[in-house]
Amino acid sequence: MKIGLVLAKPPGYSETFFISKIKGLQNHGFRVTLFVQNKEADFNLCDVKVAPKVYNRNLIMLLGNGLIVFLKLFLKFNRSLKFFKLEKQYGRSNKQLLKNLYNNSHLLRANLDWVHFGFATFAIESEHVAKAIRAKMSVSFRGFDLDVYPLKHLGCYQLLWQQVDKAHSISNYLLQKAYTLGLPKDVPCQIIRPAVDLSLAVDKQIVKSKPLRFVTVARLHWIKGIQATLEALALLKAKHIDFKYQIIGDGPEYEALKFAIHQLELSEHVALVGKLSHQKNLKELAKADVYIQYSYSEGFCNAVLEAQAMGLLCVVSDGGGLPENVIHERTGWVVPKGRPKLLATCLESILQKPEGDLNTIRQRAKTRVLQDFNLNSQQHSFRNFYEVPNS
Repeated sequence: MKIGLVLAKPPGYSETFFISKIKGLQNHGFRVTLFVQNKEADFNLCDVKVAPKVYNRNLIMLLGNGLIVFLKLFLKFNRSLKFFKLEKQYGRSNKQLLKNLYNNSHLLRANLDWVHFGFATFAIESEHVAKAIRAKMSVSFRGFDLDVYPLKHLGCYQLLWQQVDKAHSISNYLLQKAYTLGLPKDVPCQIIRPAVDLSLAVDKQIVKSKPLRFVTVARLHWIKGIQATLEALALLKAKHIDFKYQIIGDGPEYEALKFAIHQLELSEHVALVGKLSHQKNLKELAKADVYIQYSYSEGFCNAVLEAQAMGLLCVVSDGGGLPENVIHERTGWVVPKGRPKLLATCLESILQKPEGDLNTIRQRAKTRVLQDFNLNSQQHSFRNFYEVPNS
């Protein structure tokens, strides 16, 4: 069976979700091809097809490259014609139709059984590709796809819902969200959650270090709730609780968070570390005591899984799929989102718990992650996803 996986670029080798999926499918005899906008030279896990480059500011290059692309499409005339007719029936303008033909040309020339869009947003303006090449179409839901993008683009998935043959979600939360956005209940869906590398599991004993070390790995974006986390930590500081907090990641909220740290007088306690490699992330996690993910919403959050596997105590919000990731007061703590006082109270209560109780929670969390979120289980689930379309 031939699977075409559509992503923006090949996954880095630290991106275990897609790497594990590709390896698992290959191990079960599937042929996987990546269809991307940009390709890193060192990626060789599977075949990679790159979309034609768009020359917005060079008319000569655009016309020359366009001529080559459309000549290649002419060799797949029946497919191109079918795509053209489907686009016309939907009401695309001629300009948009030609643009979509150009941008999807690498997919329209491919021989595939499934076209799988790794993010729902990647399927927009490619909704007719699978039908044109006589393949089935599947799509994965991520947090950004359903929590953020539709807020600015109302009805953006209307056509996708009509064309998709099967959907994959990383959490029940996102699946229910998709239903509220119009996904028909009769479209087959399967929840396959993220997984972690079992080698991350360590027998770390929780020792209340001084200062207590908190950590978050996240893009610096409003949805991650870092501002509220800082407000909670300011309340701990007011009670003379000694701590250090590392925020690992970059993003558009850097300056706003830097200012908030200054305003809350947390400069000696909080460090904006910036984006690190996956290996460096893990080294920093290994030094920490408590992982905080106080997001307003998350599809699921792989970083929380890794933190649990590494023996950190995890405190998360009730936003999105996080309550599916952490079980309140059994494998960590779930705090209502956007309420810094409650977060501060929770963090303070952890300090007051006996170390034996904390180690029990840590062990429960690690055991659950290793049993329910391992790579072998994930790979088996994806094999079934394509082999059993109606499951």
